[in-house]
Amino acid sequence: MSATFTPTLTENPELREAPSQPDIEIVVPVYNEERVLAQSIHRLHRFLGRHLPFAWRIVIADNASSDLTPEIGQRLADRLPDVSYLRLDQRGRGRALRAAWSRSQARVVAYMDVDLSTDLRALLPLVAPLLSGHSQLAVGSRLCRGARVTRGRKREFISRSYNRLLRFVLRARFSDAQCGFKAVCGDVVAELLPAIRDQAWFFDTELLVNAQRAGLRIHEVPVDWIEDPDSRVDIMSTAVADLRGVARLAAAARPARFFARYAAGANRSGAPKPTSASGRTTEPSSC
Repeated sequence: MSATFTPTLTENPELREAPSQPDIEIVVPVYNEERVLAQSIHRLHRFLGRHLPFAWRIVIADNASSDLTPEIGQRLADRLPDVSYLRLDQRGRGRALRAAWSRSQARVVAYMDVDLSTDLRALLPLVAPLLSGHSQLAVGSRLCRGARVTRGRKREFISRSYNRLLRFVLRARFSDAQCGFKAVCGDVVAELLPAIRDQAWFFDTELLVNAQRAGLRIHEVPVDWIEDPDSRVDIMSTAVADLRGVARLAAAARPARFFARYAAGANRSGAPKPTSASGRTTEPSSC
């Protein structure tokens, strides 16, 4: 674990009329996003007010920005109802999600990238299966049948190659680990977070792999997605870190597979069939 830190949360209580515990809490991780933050939050806020028939809250999770992002985020929290600003003194998207989701009391926690590359009309199909109890996690997928994606060939190749690697090495049954558009049931995320070690971009993959191994149901939603030309992701360094994360998860799975084979042999001998600790079975990808 990294050094401890104390995130600070601010919002204007005079602006709030919705319940203190919303149905859905949407985290928007940001790092030096002074150029797009206000525009994106206003756009998201308008959309939620018009189209989401549930109580909601937006949390701007600032990963130690050094530009005007803190001032803009604080101003948005002061002026807009149901918007909070969370300041962290360390970088890392995974760290931001962990901090925001850990303190949330919402029935469903979600996140999306600040560039809003994913069409917001996919949000209701994303959270509805969780609120209804059908699934425990939901992910937007740019690789599902029905998704419409606009991005360069290089990123398309890297994305498809990475997800093929996950299927081959980690036996992943979800199609797109990296899309910045995910939601998790609040009670489930509390169980998953302690086992996630990564604090950066691999957080998403680790979340999904651990959920699949725990027997949770993962629902996938094909999305319309347009690449942000100003993306801050360093492709090469992120790829190297992701490969290390994949190797770590693969190594951790070997003892589990040994015991699974042992249990299977015991079943053939008439022993009771084992179940996961949660008693739930992982569903294959819906795509």
